[in-house]
Amino acid sequence: MEEQQLQLHHPTTERIVDYFQEKGPSTSQVLVVITLFPIGAVLLCLAGLTLSTTLAALIVSTPIFVLFSPILLPAVLTIAFAVVGFLTSGAFGITALSSVTWLINYFRGMRGSLPDRLEKARRPVQETGGDTGQ
Repeated sequence: MEEQQLQLHHPTTERIVDYFQEKGPSTSQVLVVITLFPIGAVLLCLAGLTLSTTLAALIVSTPIFVLFSPILLPAVLTIAFAVVGFLTSGAFGITALSSVTWLINYFRGMRGSLPDRLEKARRPVQETGGDTGQ
């Protein structure tokens, strides 16, 4: 009995107890856990209920999809191909417009800077004396 009392008052044990008292969770943290635990449990139950309902609906609707698949499959494929066609044509149109815009800007920039380029090319020729082949 005396050994147990000595062990409880051992300096190392007191340091550990002090550490947990200082570093333990605060009152607000405990209240948050107490509040959020039931909410999390309710949400988990709702997620399980949603999963089970979805699986039951899939089990019931699968035979209906199998019976109507000769009608549904071509309809879905037709709609999918139409959507893909519209999206592709739009992408090609945007690409064409951006290419034409780039070409127009390129030629406008080239036209504006062409006289400057010719002037820079004439300067060295004029500085050397023009004609050297008399």
